[in-house]
Amino acid sequence: MSLFPDPLLPPTHRICGIDEAGRGPLAGPVIAAAVVLDPDNKITGITDSKKLSPPTRNNLAQEIRDCALAWAIGRAEVVEIDTLNILHATLLAMSRAFDEIHVPLELVMIDGNQAPRINCPTQTVVKGDAKVEAIGAASILAKVERDRVMMEYAKQHPEYGFDVNFGYYSAEHIDALKTYGPCPIHRKSFRPVTDALQMNSQPRDLFEQL
Repeated sequence: MSLFPDPLLPPTHRICGIDEAGRGPLAGPVIAAAVVLDPDNKITGITDSKKLSPPTRNNLAQEIRDCALAWAIGRAEVVEIDTLNILHATLLAMSRAFDEIHVPLELVMIDGNQAPRINCPTQTVVKGDAKVEAIGAASILAKVERDRVMMEYAKQHPEYGFDVNFGYYSAEHIDALKTYGPCPIHRKSFRPVTDALQMNSQPRDLFEQL
């Protein structure tokens, strides 16, 4: 499927696409990417990052970084997710990514139905990562960066299998939570993690371990 911005926009209209990765997991930050593609430097194969194999996604991410007019990553940490809630933390990550884009823009197109407060006109697009090329590119960069971050956390906390589940809900992840309790990058505002905190009451206070 070919991806295009809003057909009402002129073909020279410079837009920035924004998308995130990591709203659903039980652990780790939420990461957003902002991308301004170069209309004179086309990239083949951009689509929703979830539809791509990891090797293809990684290769496209490198091509996007090499060929885009501008790109940036923003993130919101676990403490911000637990304090603000996941929606507002996601919008914060998006605004942080946008703030690192330093080229003139006419429009920012954002995946989903809610937009961060930024100093530029915005347009939300439900399932935009499969409809708008710049949003698809942002979804790829956000996913690749978040996977990289979770692979690093897997080295620090190997018992949770973050190199396999990337912080998402899985039977093995839940078993590890029940056995070891949450680690510092678990989202304590998420129900399965809260349940593990209540359930895993060891002789020493769990909060002293975190």
